[in-house]
Amino acid sequence: MIASYFVIGASHRTCSGSLRDRLTTEEVEVPALLARLRAAGLEQALWLSTCDRVEVQGVHERPAEAALAAAAIMAERLGVPPADLADQLYSLTGEAAVRHVFAVACSLDSQIVGEPHILGQAKAAHRQSAAAGMTGPEMEALLQAGYAAAKRVRNETAIAEGATSLIAAAVQVARDLHGDLMRCTALLMGLGDMGLMVLEGLREAGLGRVTVAAPVDRRAENAARRLDGHFVPWADMDSALAAADIVVTGAGLGRYILSRDALAAALKRRRRRPVFVVDTAIPADVEPEVGRLEEAYLYDLADLERVALEGRVGREAALKAAWAILDESVAGFAQARAERAAVPAVTALRAHFEAERRRLLAEHGGLDAGAATRLLVNRLLHCPSEVLRGLAADAEAGALAERAAAERLLFQLFRLDRAEPGRLDPGRQDSGGQDSGNPDVGGPGGDTELDREKQGRAS
Repeated sequence: MIASYFVIGASHRTCSGSLRDRLTTEEVEVPALLARLRAAGLEQALWLSTCDRVEVQGVHERPAEAALAAAAIMAERLGVPPADLADQLYSLTGEAAVRHVFAVACSLDSQIVGEPHILGQAKAAHRQSAAAGMTGPEMEALLQAGYAAAKRVRNETAIAEGATSLIAAAVQVARDLHGDLMRCTALLMGLGDMGLMVLEGLREAGLGRVTVAAPVDRRAENAARRLDGHFVPWADMDSALAAADIVVTGAGLGRYILSRDALAAALKRRRRRPVFVVDTAIPADVEPEVGRLEEAYLYDLADLERVALEGRVGREAALKAAWAILDESVAGFAQARAERAAVPAVTALRAHFEAERRRLLAEHGGLDAGAATRLLVNRLLHCPSEVLRGLAADAEAGALAERAAAERLLFQLFRLDRAEPGRLDPGRQDSGGQDSGNPDVGGPGGDTELDREKQGRAS
């Protein structure tokens, strides 16, 4: 069953970039956080931290309580009461949680739909959880199904081409403006996924130098190492801004981090050499008036999309197809888990039938096939018959409803042919409304083979 799955976290949809920056977790911090989740009673969980989100995905017999426990750990990390964080978190359980996990893996919940980084980040979080011994069979099933859905979306739709095209468009505009990128310096302000992807695309296209600045210095240092560049403290960006031929922003703090006045001062120090500014953040990082500066060429994601795509019809069709695959995958996963949940009962039933068969052969080894099978059928039907007799003998409304439900289940399990399961044939009822006898199942008036066998044992 999928009711035990849960997700709780903060993303670009629910909270500010500054809060996500404070929650963002470096890889070396995750083992300690997983240990705290385990101490809180969450034995199957992972901690996923990206530029777009910080969330806990897990499975627990009481998923809502587990989500609250994870939220308390997030609040403790920020040094605030859990109540102060509650309105900036999303909390999902059951099928909604499964759908969210699949959407994240498929990059359908990212700021830039189709961006390729998130699947790798999800798998890295999975590896850390597995190393901590916190991925049991239920969690593994969820994650592997999510990866399979992501593979289908990537292979069967063109959804990933959108993000790739945006990066290619940014490279194209940078080359049109500056020519040889090897002579250029880029400044990355903030560490949103799309901003990092644009910088990586520029690097692959031959960009010469990269400087990184972010509100949290340790994150800027890590990103600088990843981009083979260097970092500057967030408060010391003026000199880096003046040296930048390309400025890429991706902070998403909910306020402007690059103003017209700041860039005008930098352009003056640059002796009016042009600057290509790419604002990848949602909401915007760059004051719109920057675009009015003669030497500043400001592009946001919509501008890059216009450069990259001939029209939105193909992308919208790909997005619709991707969500259809996701919905199909969620339904398939839910069905598979439901079927798996029935396995122990089926196994127990099969073992019971086999035990009765062996017992009968041991007691009546000389019987021919017909007699042996009749005895076996009667033995197997004995307990269900007793239960149905008991329900039939109880005239209370609750018992009658329970009997009707039991009959419906019986007809469903054994695919019996009856027009209206749960409704007795009036011609076979006595004045009390009870079954007047059914020799097939050993009813109150039926002298069955099993009854005769019991009488024979008694004699």
